[in-house]
Amino acid sequence: MTAAGGCGIAVRVDHTEPAQVKKLVARIKRRHKGLDILVNDVWGGDALTEFGKTFWTVNLENGLAMLKQAIHSHIITSHYAVPLMLGRGHGIIFEITDGDAFYYRGNLFYDLVKISVIRLAFAMARELRKRDVVSVALTPGFLRSERVLEHFGVTEANWKQAGKNNINQNSPDQNDAPADFMVSESPRYIGRAVVALAADPRVKEKSGRVFSSWGLAREYGFTDIDGTSPDWGRYARKKYGKYKICDEQFYSYWVPGLVELIFPDWF
Repeated sequence: MTAAGGCGIAVRVDHTEPAQVKKLVARIKRRHKGLDILVNDVWGGDALTEFGKTFWTVNLENGLAMLKQAIHSHIITSHYAVPLMLGRGHGIIFEITDGDAFYYRGNLFYDLVKISVIRLAFAMARELRKRDVVSVALTPGFLRSERVLEHFGVTEANWKQAGKNNINQNSPDQNDAPADFMVSESPRYIGRAVVALAADPRVKEKSGRVFSSWGLAREYGFTDIDGTSPDWGRYARKKYGKYKICDEQFYSYWVPGLVELIFPDWF
């Protein structure tokens, strides 16, 4: 972050431990008085996910750990951090997920995590809708994370080498076809999506919904660090078939809810 022109401050925190998160937020309050952007992206479940296995045969301990690491941590962090965002005239929470739809994701616990954070963004948006804080979920496409680069045996500098064998097949238990990897995006791409949304004066209109890096790139005109505009959604639909994303009709089923009709003044 500092190399990119900002001011990065690294702090070691276990976001599944409320006391540690509370201490971190207190430090932010002392040093910076408030908070404008919160990105909930704690995950750590790659090594715990057993794709293609039924829920009664997977490792239960690992599955429950995924829920703690990637859902509890987000709730704990938002619980303590959001008060720093109130009353500042602006603020935005990002819930990072995988996929911009409600389809099943190949493993019960993985599915629960990625759907839950989409729902978490929606639920927080409902409670924040009369305040000056926005809450959205955001998904990358085929992300060129450090773990993915390691899987393909390449680095960010030479990642396209992985596509030279022209293989178009996935492994039996994961989406790792080299041809698909050629449509991957750097972590900066979704970072630029965060910036675009945070800078949009009309972002309140998007609160409670899930967005994709490629969709936002089309809307706001940003590119990846190499000047390209990876569109995983378009590529995946062309190769694997069409699927329904969360659109206007989908969200129309969510609002208003019965409880909000019964108790309209709660939030």
